[in-house]
Amino acid sequence: MSDAVRQHEPGGQPIPLVLDSPHSGTAYPDDFDHLPPRDIVRQAEDTHVEALYAAAPAIGATLIEALFPRAYIDPNRHRSDIDAELLADAWTEPITPSRKTELGIGLVWRLAHGGVPMYARKLAAAEVRRRITDFYDPYHACVSAALDRRHAAFGAVWHINCHSMPAVGDVMSEDPGRARADFVLGDRDGSTCAPEFTAFVARTLTGLGYDVAINDPYKGVELVRMHGRPAEQRHSLQVEINRRLYMDESTLARHSGFATLQSNLQRLLQSLRQFVIDRAERRG
Repeated sequence: MSDAVRQHEPGGQPIPLVLDSPHSGTAYPDDFDHLPPRDIVRQAEDTHVEALYAAAPAIGATLIEALFPRAYIDPNRHRSDIDAELLADAWTEPITPSRKTELGIGLVWRLAHGGVPMYARKLAAAEVRRRITDFYDPYHACVSAALDRRHAAFGAVWHINCHSMPAVGDVMSEDPGRARADFVLGDRDGSTCAPEFTAFVARTLTGLGYDVAINDPYKGVELVRMHGRPAEQRHSLQVEINRRLYMDESTLARHSGFATLQSNLQRLLQSLRQFVIDRAERRG
């Protein structure tokens, strides 16, 4: 794999389940000259998410993780989600800024945690293009190839896009000041996967004692939008985990709840294993 992405292959017989963690990377590139202290910038990370799902390869799933930090370039944004306010010179390709860019957290973040400026300068367009080429594109290529391989082998594939979220909405979110559920599942209002997939994950998590919200406040962004095409038997679901369940949000250190949550996610993965095998066999 490249410096951008790491892929964990199934330990045994592969199943048509792929997980990706686009925001858990902690390898900060040397040219990331952010203005705020590193501990402020790190608040953007979905720290430890790849470790929470570490059991995925053992049940036959593929697990993919970004190694770079999302604040440097965010793989869960469209590649044209460019923040013109951040650029020192013209961007010669199409720009389609989203609501995320309005909030300062587009493809390349303009703002850090708390709404403070990420940089003391504007970025050259060539710098942003290099981040796309060296980090964004390899990550997307890896996820796309893994999903395509499983779809080709089984005629269907199920995709979990793995995230974590602050316990309470902050100033850079759509729900500032609101406490979040334990889990938020996002299927872009039912458009990125069959309803039974969302319902199965929700029911399994509820059975494990968690409270679950659906599409509130997170509906899912670029990775599920890009890969979720249920009419083609490509089912993508974004799963957000409340960080208070497993870590200290200020220090990012795991606390005593980590092991319990990791164990429960292993139970979820075992349930999903049977879910995707049953449905793949019906197709066969």
